[in-house]
Amino acid sequence: MKATLIHGARDIRLEEVDDPRPRAETDAVVRVVAACVCGSDLWPYRGITPTSEPHRIGHEFVGIVEEVGSAVANVHVGDFVIAPFYYCDNTCINCRNGVTTSCLNGGWWGSDDRNGEFVDGAQGERVRVPLADGTLVAAPDVPDAALIPHLLTLADVMGTGHHAAVSAGVTNGSTVAVVGDGAVGLCAILAAHRLGASRIVAMSRHADRQAIAREFGATDIVEERGDDGVARVKELFDGIGADCVLECVGTKESMDQAIRSARPGGMVGYVGVPAGGPELPIRTLFNNNVGVRGGVAPVRGYVEELLPEVLSGAIRPGRVFDLELPLAEVADAYSAMDERRATKVLLRP
Repeated sequence: MKATLIHGARDIRLEEVDDPRPRAETDAVVRVVAACVCGSDLWPYRGITPTSEPHRIGHEFVGIVEEVGSAVANVHVGDFVIAPFYYCDNTCINCRNGVTTSCLNGGWWGSDDRNGEFVDGAQGERVRVPLADGTLVAAPDVPDAALIPHLLTLADVMGTGHHAAVSAGVTNGSTVAVVGDGAVGLCAILAAHRLGASRIVAMSRHADRQAIAREFGATDIVEERGDDGVARVKELFDGIGADCVLECVGTKESMDQAIRSARPGGMVGYVGVPAGGPELPIRTLFNNNVGVRGGVAPVRGYVEELLPEVLSGAIRPGRVFDLELPLAEVADAYSAMDERRATKVLLRP
């Protein structure tokens, strides 16, 4: 079968690899219907995260179950399933505490599992799924093609944006500012709107993303950055800042922007993968009673909550996909996102 491998900075190749098969009784094999490129995939693509040897890449996919191990009971051959960006048993103490990303038996796509067996990356034609009962969520039916992009967001970006909003405590009537206008930032806007925010500021300089932000519920757009951006956000919120600020980038500058845009007593929910040296200014947080909460989004725990609204059309997070390419053109997908010619690229094998 064909699968994507990263060989080094800006060196993405589609190559022949062995077909996956169950290696444990708890495994499943899923035929990928759609995958995508994530903003976090760009860190190794740009060489910020070094690649020591070629390996599979990608961590978001939906597909059809083709084979299951003898101990798999919750998903069946023929099911259409959503796979979060990690695998987990959904039963250990950390999973029961709601932090499935810290599953005691889980791990990450494109890396070795706890038995030393390699786990496939998602950007391929098929994927071996460890701990299939805990990892995969089956949809009630096989969806039509138009619904696929929206379901694919539940593997990562919609759940991650939702985690930012939940971590910041967004509730009915909250005022919100969102730092970052990539797919996660846009989904954070949608999540904040869904949770009842009364006013949502999207910090964006791109007209196409601003349009999606407004469609998702943003009431205001701020294009300024740094001191000017902080001043503009505070001006919109009585001179003090937003109740909740959602940080969806992961750099020192974006975290600074988020913290200084929160009102005294406000909360920052952060989900941007740390890159570029994010830091917490403890004195600023202390002086203003600003809290910071977030981290790797445990999206597996959010799928069942969000899935009915995707299926009904109440939310349409798949609007973040503004380019679709065949898997054969995966290298072009990476360059399009790297060069900001696309917000998020969907891949169909």
